[in-house]
Amino acid sequence: MRDNVNILLVEDDPEIARILMDHLRREGYGVTWASSGLESWEDFREGTYQMVLLDLMLPEMDGFTVCKNIRLISDIPLLMMSARIEEESKVRGLGLGADDYITKPFSLAELTARVKSHLSRYRRYQGVKPESTHHQYNDELSIDPFNQQVQIRGEDVVLTGKEWALLTLLSSHPGRAFTKAELYEHVWNQPVAGSSGTVTVHVKSLRAKLGDEPHQPRWIQTVWGSGYRFIGEVLE
Repeated sequence: MRDNVNILLVEDDPEIARILMDHLRREGYGVTWASSGLESWEDFREGTYQMVLLDLMLPEMDGFTVCKNIRLISDIPLLMMSARIEEESKVRGLGLGADDYITKPFSLAELTARVKSHLSRYRRYQGVKPESTHHQYNDELSIDPFNQQVQIRGEDVVLTGKEWALLTLLSSHPGRAFTKAELYEHVWNQPVAGSSGTVTVHVKSLRAKLGDEPHQPRWIQTVWGSGYRFIGEVLE
């Protein structure tokens, strides 16, 4: 495998996927193929990838949603592929964090050039990760993502897996308002179907364990009519 690069290829057309996989593997890259948006999101969360090639028109979860979800947790190069040539689609994709947008049909030579270019640029400008991921917030809240530990005033707070996922997602993007639909898609790993009550119930339970009052929040604030945001203040 070239430089240990593994690419997640998201393409619902089996014939196109086969052609792209064969070519990329001949170029020395490892390739994992996902045929739907939901499958790709599951693969991304479970695997380790250095690049994503993402089609837009996908079953179960469209490419825009997959891109948005990936960008919440990763900054690896992401190239969108689509037969849609409308400027609106390109602007939307790039606005969600895609690094490039390549219009179908494209040549394999062009794809290879773009893959090499973005991988090279990412390596060159990749920032150094902080040595510690342990964060201290106001009112003695402590979140340690590495050890999956939450404490208040030195006492452990026992959270369920979903509560932990909600807290770490919100706290890793302070000030950003997440809709209930976004939270559901990210934490439950599936598109929203019906009521957003599941998110509400889990946030209520999370707040209760943290001792965070909804009407006077210290960490998790309700965005009325939409969802929630993390307002905790990071301490030096």
